[in-house]
Amino acid sequence: MGLSLSNITKRVDGTDHLIGINLNLESGSRNVILGRTLAGKTSLLRIMAGLDRPTRGQILVDGKDVTGISVRKRSVAMVYQQFINYPSFTVFDNIASPLKVSGVRRKEIKDRVMEVARVLHLESMLDRLPAELSGGQQQRCAIARALVKDAHILLLDEPLVNLDYKLREELQEELQEVFSTRKAIVVYTTTEPSEALKLGGNVIVMDEGRILQTGRTPHVYRNPGTLKVAEVFSDPPINYLSGEIKDGMAIIGTDLVVPLKGHLDDLPEGEYIYGIRANHLFFKSHSPSDLEISIRVDLSEINGSETFIHGHHQNFKLVTQEVGVHSMKMGSKIPIYANPSRFFVYSTNGILVKSPDDSAHAAEQEQ
Repeated sequence: MGLSLSNITKRVDGTDHLIGINLNLESGSRNVILGRTLAGKTSLLRIMAGLDRPTRGQILVDGKDVTGISVRKRSVAMVYQQFINYPSFTVFDNIASPLKVSGVRRKEIKDRVMEVARVLHLESMLDRLPAELSGGQQQRCAIARALVKDAHILLLDEPLVNLDYKLREELQEELQEVFSTRKAIVVYTTTEPSEALKLGGNVIVMDEGRILQTGRTPHVYRNPGTLKVAEVFSDPPINYLSGEIKDGMAIIGTDLVVPLKGHLDDLPEGEYIYGIRANHLFFKSHSPSDLEISIRVDLSEINGSETFIHGHHQNFKLVTQEVGVHSMKMGSKIPIYANPSRFFVYSTNGILVKSPDDSAHAAEQEQ
């Protein structure tokens, strides 16, 4: 079972929603489409499902052209952001509804409903109406209705976005187990890099209707091929520092000097852009090779158990992500620290030149 999209373009009222999309997805694969709002994620899912037809391009399933075939004639199931359930049906009947429409025998319907209800912890709720369920339970019901079809293609459009943090974490773990036991092609959309990393599999990074990069999720995270990919695949967006290499040193701005060691040691002279993620900037130095950067605080943002310090050094805007609650006075000047082994190096036109070395990756995995 394979799904192929060839040169898919979608125009609506003269505006391109999708531009030249090419994808090949294999049976049993887990694929996460990562992109900001309006990146084209939902538009792409609707075309995969057969809910919309592309302006140009071709969709193949197992080599057969299905571009003009309606969703009713495809083996596709889809889960939406909203909790879409039939309000007058019990949870059992909601889950069973696609099987009843397909004419599946009553005994088989019961067996299949009970199986997905067990997987999604809904066995004790099968006699309830959707209005009697919590938000997380309602979305579980909607997901169960999609899973019970045992479709060849399973599409999930930010299915957990309306749930609170704890429920999202629980369902993310449960969905990983569900996906691993199915042969369906799974396509899951999200705006959050952390969710893409947690779900694993393959990632498809999108922006403004285009695919920027695809590949195994950890590989793309560690090797974002362009500045835009690094920006999309970092939360908060990756920090950028521009500078040049001259006389065997990396000079960033006008006052930061970095020796060329590790993955930086063979870079030729010239101008570069250095990227470093917010969680790799610290309030305290951890190594003699750390680079001290003096910043002026613009904003101290406390988010649960983490603090994001927004500041600037010369004309560079920087965000530091630190565990714990830290109150910083606006306008104050503080030092932060970065290890050059964490630097991504890009050309001035935004193409990846160097990723952090393997030792940095190993350290990242240990944190």
